Amino acid sequence: MATWRGRLKIIDRKKNICMLAQAEYIAPEKIENVYAKCKFVAQCFIYGDSFNSSLVAVVSMDPDVLKEWAISEGIKFEDLAQLCSDPRARAAVLADMDSVGREAELRSFELAKAVTLVPEPFTLENGLLTPTFKIKRPQAKAYLAQAISDMYASLSTSDPTPQSTL
Repeated sequence: MATWRGRLKIIDRKKNICMLAQAEYIAPEKIENVYAKCKFVAQCFIYGDSFNSSLVAVVSMDPDVLKEWAISEGIKFEDLAQLCSDPRARAAVLADMDSVGREAELRSFELAKAVTLVPEPFTLENGLLTPTFKIKRPQAKAYLAQAISDMYASLSTSDPTPQSTL
């Protein structure tokens, strides 16, 4: 949402807009479109609710970019799932997302504070995408509930390290 001449202008689907604990409204699809510009991100699901003051993200990785990054960093891994659970990978992805978000002039409350990396994409087959390739938010929230809960739990303990993997 944006204010314009003292009026409110909705810039996303009304049903997708959510309010954070500090009463700030966010449009997750707008933020997901910004994060889609990150080199690591193939797909992104942003989640926030009125019980929490920050956003969290679940990111389906671009496997080639993540593997290339890991090799350049000297990180040994057996498969993509293991690499997605590596705290160094989560930190690198979150740092890249933060940089892209700031460059796109996202406000501080619009930046994801924690990330979960998943090796598998969101697809029609796993029920997370619509036929027009938009994320099915209620289904994604249910499917990713544990990861979302874990990220918020890690944020509440004031641990600065990005948390959680599926």
